[in-house]
Amino acid sequence: MELIIKFLIFPGGVFLILLGGVLSWLDRKITARIQYRVGPPWYQPFVDIVKLFGKETIIPESASRLLFISTPLIGVSALFIAGFLLWNAVISGSGFIGDTIVLIYLLTIPSLCLAVAGFASANPLASLGASREIKLLLGYELPFILALLVPILKTGSIKISDIINYQIQNGAFIFSISGFLAFISVLLVVQAKMGLVPFDIAEAETEIIAGPLIEYSGALLAMFKLNKLIMFAIYPLFITTFFWQGFSGCNIIIGLLKIIVVVLLFTLIRNTNPRLRIDQALRFFWMRLSVVSLISVILTLGGL
Repeated sequence: MELIIKFLIFPGGVFLILLGGVLSWLDRKITARIQYRVGPPWYQPFVDIVKLFGKETIIPESASRLLFISTPLIGVSALFIAGFLLWNAVISGSGFIGDTIVLIYLLTIPSLCLAVAGFASANPLASLGASREIKLLLGYELPFILALLVPILKTGSIKISDIINYQIQNGAFIFSISGFLAFISVLLVVQAKMGLVPFDIAEAETEIIAGPLIEYSGALLAMFKLNKLIMFAIYPLFITTFFWQGFSGCNIIIGLLKIIVVVLLFTLIRNTNPRLRIDQALRFFWMRLSVVSLISVILTLGGL
């Protein structure tokens, strides 16, 4: 019973939605100020989703009904489990051997769901967006995995709590050369995983309207929007946990400040770069970021 309450309320479902909404609002508010706009009130992300849940859900006749409905549900479920797994490990130190690998797999599911949703819509623009999402996924997973090898190799463990405890005793990985390079790689990959500029290629509104989501409406669209909201509660902590010691070994204020710094970096990147073409993004991930990640692994093996 206690586990169910944790999963649904804290540090699971309700907590993830609330924190993700606040961090998403922070990103939108800072973006607005950069563009000399007032920006939305703090509750706007929640209002947007609640409003969508109240709208009619229309399923195209030509769409694959099962995939069209199930993909947003699977994506949200994977993020809820990933968020609970990560936050629970950080807060209570609990976990299991290999939870890092499970977490990586869970964080891949939402991107796959977005792509499958686009193909299931039977819409040309949605299929184009889905194709871009698959190409992006193939592009950024290599540097992502290579960069995550750095904390794993330094720690000698694939358990989240072991990675945190090692940093408490020996210092955060971000302050080493290899750790800093891996941190940069993961930060940029997460930008793509969250669909933020300059890697919002799959949902490029000015080119293909909303990409894979063009046929979605009502509650199903709300679920996809909820996906992005929850990502704001997971990925900043994911980055700080694996490279910046997370919450452990410091008070809650410093832990939250680390998360806010990562969100500010997301905002800075997306407000200072134009959207890349898919070929440019693939070249960037394969030819540049993969090299940076590989160098970080080599430096780690060399004790740096």
